[in-house]
Amino acid sequence: MLPMRELRVNESESGNYIEGHAAVFDSWSETLGGIFPFQEIVRKGAFNESIGRDDIRALFNHDPNYVLGRNRAGTLELVEDEVGLRVRILPPDTSWAKDLQESIRRGDINQMSIGFIVEDDKWSTRDGMDVREIRKVQLFDVSPVTFPAYTATDVGVRAMEEYNGYKAEQRSKAEEAEKTAEKAKQQAKLKGLQTKFKNI
Repeated sequence: MLPMRELRVNESESGNYIEGHAAVFDSWSETLGGIFPFQEIVRKGAFNESIGRDDIRALFNHDPNYVLGRNRAGTLELVEDEVGLRVRILPPDTSWAKDLQESIRRGDINQMSIGFIVEDDKWSTRDGMDVREIRKVQLFDVSPVTFPAYTATDVGVRAMEEYNGYKAEQRSKAEEAEKTAEKAKQQAKLKGLQTKFKNI
């Protein structure tokens, strides 16, 4: 999962708010990808355009049947601060939302996950590990989650597809470089033989 910080319930005159950071900038994710491991990092500015443009929901466990808030309804506030993507949700006055708040207060649920599509990124290698720098995303939802199983989501599937594409490109480049080196080696060998026979 992508790094996050606190998830809490705060009380105010207008009601209770669920607050926290759904993503933290410049902090490496857990190792993703299973047998083909890689890590991700989110850069500041990755969410700004989407926050101002897209219709984003706050859900519970990424389930569209449990809508906690929506930015266009004024019940979900999203902003980039110095830490990361800060979330402030005004949940509905429903029994399930109250139950969720109690679970957050108790610490039973203390993590978040985000649903997004990467629009701009860069793959590279760091300390022998393939890494992905996320620079711009289209954000769909922010969700308090029971299990932040990032790689099991559609987002994780898309990330793996992009990662496999990156690895295929790297293999192709390596194979091409190997062929070029072998060709140069054969040409040098042939040139050496030609020089040898010329001098006989």
